[in-house]
Amino acid sequence: MMHKILFAGPVGAGKTTAIASVSDTPVASTEASATDEVRERKASTTVAMDYGTLRIDDALTIQLVGTPGQERFSFMWDILSMGAIGVVIMIDNARPDPLADLETYLGAFKGLLDQDGGAGVVCVTRFDVAANPPLAAHERRVRQLGHRLPVFEMDARRRRDVKTALLAMASELNPNAHRRRLG
Repeated sequence: MMHKILFAGPVGAGKTTAIASVSDTPVASTEASATDEVRERKASTTVAMDYGTLRIDDALTIQLVGTPGQERFSFMWDILSMGAIGVVIMIDNARPDPLADLETYLGAFKGLLDQDGGAGVVCVTRFDVAANPPLAAHERRVRQLGHRLPVFEMDARRRRDVKTALLAMASELNPNAHRRRLG
């Protein structure tokens, strides 16, 4: 059995890095040279998706799918959401307005988060670069927007951090909903 989990968030939040840190297979990536304001942050960016897998046991493999971070590629968000059971929303705390980014991505993936059995988790990255806003501000904003999601600080380079986020999201899943959808 295979399930799909998305990794979504703005450019530079660490989606590709997070997938690579837990994937049991080499990550297939659609990185392209940055040609716009993204170039100021990094040399390349995901333009379609990243893909890796995490084998849980002989019967279960998780597909790890990273969405492009630029809103101009948002049409891919809907396409990649099809069949997903959950989303890891990654927010870069060093961006100019991470709480606005949080609102954008919670809104963009509201359908997935609200579907029967859908689950999510918010992971805030780059606290080593910018400690403000604090994690509590992200938690408050998630609640203000009507969601009850776990909120974590994450270093996308650390396998343990990414696995903790995935386990937290898994605890929110309704297994009966997925059994009905997949069966």
